[in-house]
Amino acid sequence: MPPVFAHGRLRLYLLKLLDEAPRHGYEVIRLLEERFQGLYAPSAGTVYPRLAKLEAEGLVTYATEGGRKVYSITETGRAELADRGGELADLELEIRDSVSELAAEIRDDVRGAAGDLRREMRAAASATATQVDDESWKAAKEELRKAKQEWKEQARRAKDESRRAREEAQQARRQAKEAQERAREEVQRIAAQLQEQFAKPGGVLGSLAGAWLGGGPAASAPAGSPSAPGHSGAGWAEDLAPTADPARDLDRLLDRFRDDVRDAARDHGVTPAQLAEARAHLAAAAARIEAGLRPGA
Repeated sequence: MPPVFAHGRLRLYLLKLLDEAPRHGYEVIRLLEERFQGLYAPSAGTVYPRLAKLEAEGLVTYATEGGRKVYSITETGRAELADRGGELADLELEIRDSVSELAAEIRDDVRGAAGDLRREMRAAASATATQVDDESWKAAKEELRKAKQEWKEQARRAKDESRRAREEAQQARRQAKEAQERAREEVQRIAAQLQEQFAKPGGVLGSLAGAWLGGGPAASAPAGSPSAPGHSGAGWAEDLAPTADPARDLDRLLDRFRDDVRDAARDHGVTPAQLAEARAHLAAAAARIEAGLRPGA
């Protein structure tokens, strides 16, 4: 296995190939061989176990066609691929560099072989000039011509592959950067909405806290009670100063809410009826928050 596929990166590249189109295992092996100009071809014992593991993790699925498994990426697999977009771009660049290095080695080998052939031809011509007829000389020259042509063709293919890999890597980097920017903007927007919801008296999360204390809005908890989590007004969690990262601020607010409700449940106890009502409140709140987190909400 080439060094570029160390540390589980072959797994990431398999997801990329399946994101391009559904493929069976043999086609995946052939594509990897093409990307390396035929200088590296993974074995079935390398590819198929990894595909099986991806399927077990829910990142890919397969359908049987003509007696063969055709693998397709799942939405979970696409999400992981998007999250690792920067790593994938780096991998594409390393593959390009690896192909370039292999092409350079081929050029050096062909150039060295051609030089050795020329020297051998000159030595043979000098030693046996009177014994070499025209046909033998022509055959030797033809072999040299073929060797030069093969070197030029391999160099051309390596150059084309290197350019294509560079363009794909640049495109992947741009796409990853755009996706990160969109995700950051969405998180900031949603965090602002949730912070506004936390600040509303009797908001959804405040109602949830009140449900643990006896069913009802948080405002019904006794004012000034040290264990009552009825702090859903504008002053709730005001000691948590906002940072430049809205996602982190959201995590801190959710942690505070969980701690307040847990303390109230520990201090006052929870009856089966209160648990059922709290579960209904939690389900409604989860649905509302999840809807707000979806793109375009």
